[in-house]
Amino acid sequence: MAASEGDKYRSYLTEEDVKNTTWRFGPPNYDAVNKLFEEGRTKIWPVGSLEEKVQRLVKTWEMEIVHKVNPDEYKTLDAKKFTLGINGRKALTLEEAQKLGGSYNVFLQTGLPENFRVYNPANETAESSQKVFTTTFARGFAVEILQVYSGPPVIVYKFRHWGFMEGPFKGHAPTGEMVEFFGLAIFELDEHSKAVKAEFFYDPGQLLGGLVKGKMSDEHKAETSSSCPFFTTA
Repeated sequence: MAASEGDKYRSYLTEEDVKNTTWRFGPPNYDAVNKLFEEGRTKIWPVGSLEEKVQRLVKTWEMEIVHKVNPDEYKTLDAKKFTLGINGRKALTLEEAQKLGGSYNVFLQTGLPENFRVYNPANETAESSQKVFTTTFARGFAVEILQVYSGPPVIVYKFRHWGFMEGPFKGHAPTGEMVEFFGLAIFELDEHSKAVKAEFFYDPGQLLGGLVKGKMSDEHKAETSSSCPFFTTA
């Protein structure tokens, strides 16, 4: 289903919505990742159930923060009040999160010294990070809600993200294997059902560990061997 016709799992992607929205990379098309989602999900929630509503909210929220340029066009969150926290780190305002350069850079913030980083958010922009992961996960990176522990206004849920490493990642050859990780999240909604706070808890190693299994190219090995003690040219 094209974005201009709406989306089965996300709101605010009708033809009118698409036309009246300023997009960062052009209007998103979720055909491939929706197929991946349908083939690989472990839960099928009835339409209208709490779980289905939370899943739609989360997918729509991700669509907005990744693809919409103008915060005034966000429908799932209050752009002036919203804060985002990852793994107990200091919560970021929307402006602070955007300055870090996109959702992947926000979610992969790390306290590791730079020469130990498999993926270094400090060296990536919104455009470059998007290119890295859309190349690695050619069919997209699906998300499903596994369980909802409490409903609004404070939503607590367990989630699963997955995709197949069918493209290279930072010099590592594609393996074709599934890469997945699990986590918990908390969404706090206001009286208008807009998110004002979100917190995510997960292990980034579940994601990155699955992306460095492929053989590293000689060129990339030479670039990293002198700066990272984990890699050698021997």
